[in-house]
Amino acid sequence: MSALSPAYDNKIVRKYSARTIEHKAENKAALAEELGWIFEPRQPILCLPCGLTDELGGELFHQVLPGILELPVNIIVRGRGSKKYGELFTSLTKNMKHRVAIIQDDEIHLRKMLAGSDMAIFFSDKEEEEFENALRYGVVPITPPRDTVENYNPVQEIGNSFVYENPTPWLCFASLVRALETFKFPYDWRTIERHAMESVDRRTVIQV
Repeated sequence: MSALSPAYDNKIVRKYSARTIEHKAENKAALAEELGWIFEPRQPILCLPCGLTDELGGELFHQVLPGILELPVNIIVRGRGSKKYGELFTSLTKNMKHRVAIIQDDEIHLRKMLAGSDMAIFFSDKEEEEFENALRYGVVPITPPRDTVENYNPVQEIGNSFVYENPTPWLCFASLVRALETFKFPYDWRTIERHAMESVDRRTVIQV
């Protein structure tokens, strides 16, 4: 995926930038409609923009999944990765199609997902391109440590991500819960989204 920007993306419903981050909500509504979900503005959408393999932290995801499914969150996964995780998500979509979806593994669907998602979860630090594109679209990451992230500090109101220092199920789940609790405060969440977008090195932004 090329370095893109929602400010220039002609494939999403409403273009937006860090200054107009509130327009991201229109893309969330459009994404929910496309997936056949009832749109609930205060129900967060969590995406997995990399697909899953064992090398990309699939085992950690498998351990965290029961907890994720107990949380008030809708889940979208990119349709790529290894067969066993594809079968797992196919089963989930059949049983929970009102809140779990798989998108096609192509650039247009991926951009729509990023434009409409509130947060993205990463189970390894290897997906740098996917991670940076999530930031570009104002998708707040839940992630292991990376050079380009700063763990959100609610006291100082700084940071662009929710970081778990070690790849354990408890720490990963705790970071996700912290993100969901922060999501309940729209002003704080918009601030983090802006920080995410502003933190990306805009080396190569192309109009498409």
